[in-house]
Amino acid sequence: MGRTPPGETRQKVFEFVRERILAGRPPTVREVQEALGFRAVQTARRHLERLVAEGRLVVERGKARGYRLPGEPAPTVLVPLLGRVPAGSLDTAVEDLEGYLPVQAPGSAELFALRVRGESMTGAGILPGDVVIVRHQPFARDGDIVVARVGEEATVKRLRTRGGRVELLPENPAFEPIVPPPGEVEILGKVIEVRRRLE
Repeated sequence: MGRTPPGETRQKVFEFVRERILAGRPPTVREVQEALGFRAVQTARRHLERLVAEGRLVVERGKARGYRLPGEPAPTVLVPLLGRVPAGSLDTAVEDLEGYLPVQAPGSAELFALRVRGESMTGAGILPGDVVIVRHQPFARDGDIVVARVGEEATVKRLRTRGGRVELLPENPAFEPIVPPPGEVEILGKVIEVRRRLE
């Protein structure tokens, strides 16, 4: 690309990316490389990383077209409402599609929603009838609120791990913790949002 000053080249990269974002199709790193005539894809990546560091772009890691402008809202996606999940003792997990909910979701996270039945999570502000939005993931950190399956039964609880042992904790003193046998619990996802209707 000759001897164009780095700041000037970076501005051209920004203008190209901004134009593509506003057109509704953020570019991949390779598309930036081709459009700007860089010999190596690493050159394009370095300019993009600089723009992120300067706060001129936001990146969603792990997504090919993950660049967006700061302040730009995350895209709205329709998330399946897959039935009910107990917030109490374990109960059979039954998938029963009730419909779809619009959710603003960054990146390409796989989301699903469940309607809560039971009162074991009232201390965390999750009441009977609430809908929890869940990001599908097979792991969670200590203290996260998760949807977990033990055998064929599911529940929503706070996760605690102690010496490799998983405990599913209620947020209501009227309920006992669930301590599944080792290897018998599966994390279905992390609760990232709670919705409640007032009527």
